[in-house]
Amino acid sequence: MSDTADLKLRTARTIKWNFIDRVLSQVLYAVTGIVLARVLSQEDFGLVGATLVFQAFASLFIDSGFSYALIQRKNPTQVDYSTVLWFNIGIATLIYAILWVCAPLIAWCFQNDPRIIPLSRVMFLSFILNASAIVQTNRLMKKMDVKMIAISNSIGLIISGAIGILLALNGYGAWAVVWQTISLAAIKSAILWFTSHWLPSLTFSWNALKSFFNVGSGMMITSFLNTLFQNIYSFFIGNRVGLVSLGYYTQSDKWSKMGVMSITQILTSSFLPVLSQVQDDPERYTRTTTKMNRFTAYLLFPAIGFLIVMATPIFHLLFGTKWDPSIVLFQLLLVRGIFTVLNSLYNNYIISLGKARLVVYMEVVRDSVAIIALIATIPFMAMTLPNDPVYGVKILLWGQVIASAICWIATICVTAPLTNRSRWAYVADLIPYLIQVCIIIVPMCLLSMVISNVILLLIAQSVVGLSIYLLVNHLLHSQIQKDAIDYVMYRFRKKHQ
Repeated sequence: MSDTADLKLRTARTIKWNFIDRVLSQVLYAVTGIVLARVLSQEDFGLVGATLVFQAFASLFIDSGFSYALIQRKNPTQVDYSTVLWFNIGIATLIYAILWVCAPLIAWCFQNDPRIIPLSRVMFLSFILNASAIVQTNRLMKKMDVKMIAISNSIGLIISGAIGILLALNGYGAWAVVWQTISLAAIKSAILWFTSHWLPSLTFSWNALKSFFNVGSGMMITSFLNTLFQNIYSFFIGNRVGLVSLGYYTQSDKWSKMGVMSITQILTSSFLPVLSQVQDDPERYTRTTTKMNRFTAYLLFPAIGFLIVMATPIFHLLFGTKWDPSIVLFQLLLVRGIFTVLNSLYNNYIISLGKARLVVYMEVVRDSVAIIALIATIPFMAMTLPNDPVYGVKILLWGQVIASAICWIATICVTAPLTNRSRWAYVADLIPYLIQVCIIIVPMCLLSMVISNVILLLIAQSVVGLSIYLLVNHLLHSQIQKDAIDYVMYRFRKKHQ
C-alpha cells in the first residue's frame, strides 16, 4: 500500500472512531442532561454555570498548549511525553490550591451567593484528574489510534451519568452535576492509564519543555483568549442579569456545544496529525487542505442547519416547555458555532506549519472584534419583556454572531495564502453545501406547519432533510460524498469477508 493510500485509510479510520466517540458521548451525555434538566431548577444550573466559568480558564493553564505541540512534532520522545505530563500535573495542583483559596471571591462575583464556595472547591478537583490523562490521550491521537479514547469516554459517561441522575433524584440539586463531573474525570483517566501500556519516566527536562514553547505558548495564549470570549458571557449574564437567566443561557450553551464541539473535535483530532505528516510537501499539503475544507463543509452545514430548524421540537420532546427561553439562544449559538468550527479548522492549517504565533495574532483580532460587539450590547443585556426573559441576552448573542462572521473573513485572508490557494477558493469550497442546506430547510420548516406531534415531526424532518441532501450530492457527483460512502462500503465488506 502506498504512503498516500495508507495515510488516507488511517485518516478515515481516525475520523470513524472520532465520530463514534462523539455520537456515543453525545447520546449518553444527552440522556443524563435530559434527566437533570427535568429534575433540577434553572437556578441549580446557574450555580453550576458560575463555577464552569472559572473551570474553563483553569483547564487552559493545565494543558498549557503543549498537547498541540506534541501532535505537531513528528517524533516526540519518551522524555518529551514525561516532561509534559509532570508539568501538567504540577500546574493543575497549583491552580487548584489558588482557586480553593479564592472560592469566596468567586461567590462574590455572582451576587455573593455562598452556595458557590463549597461547590467550586469540589468541582475544581477535576483539574488534577483531567491533567493526569492529557498525555495518555495525546499519544493515542498522535498514533491515530483513538478507539480507546472513545471507549473510555463512553464508560465514563455511563457511570458518571448514573451517579448524577441518582443524586438529582434524591434532592442533591447542583451537587448532582458536580459529582457527575468529578466521577467522569476519574473514570476516564483511570481507563486510559490502565489500557495505554505507557508509563512516564521519572524525568523532567527543561530543554524539552522549552522546545515546545513556540507552538505550546502560542496555542495556550490562543486558547486562553478563545475561552475568555466563550465564557465571559456567562460571567456578565450571571453578574448583571441573575442566576435564573444564567441557567437559561447555560442550558442553551451546553446543548449547542454538543453539536459544535463534536464537529470541531472530530476534525481537529483527525486532521492535525494528518497535516503534520504532509507539512513538508507543499503540493500535497494544498490538496489535503482543499479536501479538508470541502469535507468540513459537507458535514458542518447540514448538521448545524438541521439542528437550527429542529430546535423547538427537540427541546419540547426532551424538556417540555420548561426551557423554552433557551431555544432561540440555542439557535443563535449554533449560528455562531459555524464560524467557530471553520476558524478551528483554519487554525489547524497554521499550527501544522509551525506558525502558532500567527494563530495568536488572529485570535487577538477576533477577540478585539468580540469586545467591540460586547461593549455595544452590554447596555441591553438586562432587558426583558413580559413573554421574553432573555430578550437582552439575544441582543448580546446577535452581536457575537456578527463579530464571528467578520473574524471568519479575516482568518480566510490570512490562511489561504499559506496553503497556496486563493481566498475565493476557500469560500467556493463552502458555497455549494451552504446553498443546498438553505434550500433543504424550507421543506423541513413547512413540515412543522402540518405535523403537531413532536416525535413524528422530528422523524419527518430528519428523513426529508437527510434524504434530499444525499440525493442532491449524488446528482452533483460530489467526490467528498463518494469517498465517504466508498470508505463505509470498504469497511463493511472487510468486516463480512
